[in-house]
Amino acid sequence: MTESCNTPMGFSLGVFFGGAIASALAAYPYQQPINIKRRRDKEGMPMAKEPLQTRKALYEQAQQQGIEGRSSMSKAELAAALERESFEDAHPVVATRIDTFRRLAEAVAAGEFVLRPRVLTGHDRRRHVRQCLREDHETRIAASSEEAEIKFDKLSDSLFSFFRGTALLFYRDMAGDDAWMPTVLTLGDVHPENFGVMPNANNVPIFSVNDFDESYYAPFTWDIKRGAVGFMIAAETEGELKRKQQVNIVRHFVQGYLEDMQRLAREGTEQDEEMRYDNAPKLIRKLFKAADENRAEWLAEDYLDETKSGFRSTEELVPISSRRDEFQKITDRLVKENDIEVPERAKGMRVKDVALRRGQGTASLGLNRYYVLIEGPERDGTDDLIIEYKQARRSALSGLVPPSAFEMDTRAERISHAQTAHLVRGDVFYGHIEFDGLSYMSRERAPFRDDIDLEDLSKSEWKEYADICGRVLARVHALSDESGNIDYDIEPAIMNAIGPPALFTEDIVEFATEAADRVRRDHALFREDHARGAFTQLDIVHR
Repeated sequence: MTESCNTPMGFSLGVFFGGAIASALAAYPYQQPINIKRRRDKEGMPMAKEPLQTRKALYEQAQQQGIEGRSSMSKAELAAALERESFEDAHPVVATRIDTFRRLAEAVAAGEFVLRPRVLTGHDRRRHVRQCLREDHETRIAASSEEAEIKFDKLSDSLFSFFRGTALLFYRDMAGDDAWMPTVLTLGDVHPENFGVMPNANNVPIFSVNDFDESYYAPFTWDIKRGAVGFMIAAETEGELKRKQQVNIVRHFVQGYLEDMQRLAREGTEQDEEMRYDNAPKLIRKLFKAADENRAEWLAEDYLDETKSGFRSTEELVPISSRRDEFQKITDRLVKENDIEVPERAKGMRVKDVALRRGQGTASLGLNRYYVLIEGPERDGTDDLIIEYKQARRSALSGLVPPSAFEMDTRAERISHAQTAHLVRGDVFYGHIEFDGLSYMSRERAPFRDDIDLEDLSKSEWKEYADICGRVLARVHALSDESGNIDYDIEPAIMNAIGPPALFTEDIVEFATEAADRVRRDHALFREDHARGAFTQLDIVHR
């Protein structure tokens, strides 16, 4: 098979099949980020040289391009200056392996015997990790984003942050896996810090999954596997627990999922269940109490200026009040296009101010994020609302999951669909909209939006928390055939696919152990590469 995409040589799909050695998987010529522009026709073939031009014609071109000193240049100097300008303005073709991995996922799902990137070792694995992260951060690296550098520093400093911020690398190791398993609307990035307290449709705090950026229709096992590895790594880095304790925490996570899925298969009550303060386990009630904060105090302490009429300027918040009218129109469109039933506490949806939010998140660092201040009924800055607009990207699972009838390639619309499906009575301001040529999701920032402090958990609380999160995950999966696109009864299908629960649990434990060790090795390779400046440039295809 041949490549039709901009894929580095040596990583075509052909190397995955019979007789290919594992080390060939990541081999490709080293490519420096050089801008090259050669004249080619529409088919990409080199064109014949143009006829020689007069000095007058060259001067007119130099004038159009604003080349300084053109009046005193000779014909040869003008030609050289125009060539330099063309060289500097050229746009490089950035290497991508999206199509390669899509074909790999299809081959794995079809039952072909293929080699995976996860078998790579040594320098070959280093090159694979390096290219995955460059490709995943193409826009941010190309723009020399300050937050891209901050993100890479954050990934370097913490193994758990590295795991959280490298979902594409993680899922490329899983391309096409578990094709025979039932498909659900997965969260896509399950780990201990992607569960938390947030507002529901009535502005009442609830506990559930809280990050839908990577959501995608995929085998239900993909969320369990990602979550199991996330709990194992977090228990090590944040909880400072030994391997035996980490394994027990993973078992509690899986068993919590299986027990609640079995219960839901019997009772079918997933649409009526919501974890609030009055029905939450003791550990989660503690989180509700910790997250509780008066709105007026929250606004005054964290966001508003002295006049309470707009955002104050901080390292994290950059007011852009000049765009207020623009964001009023964007917000009006958001309400209309998403059929949002505006509650009384936001009636009129009058935009008071706009700010650029910096330095938030792990995977999303370097992506646009805006906060919009909406005037509350009191009109005195004590009951205002904050709507967040967060730039959306492709899901890390896109093109890697086994082919199915439920694939989604949209960005913010995919995210708002997942929130609507996973949270039956979720935040009313969740939606999607496009502006400035980009896709954004929206949601309300609330004074009680919070997640658990992992460093404060005792050994027993780690196991309890893992069990709770496993049960919550089962409930949102169970909603895939209620408010999602799945057209068959998902709970019994999952229970039938699991087989003996003890066997399934130990299979997940074994997967998590091996994957966590691989993440640890990848992190060491990444840290060395980052220190050498590997993530200030992209892989460029030279023609």
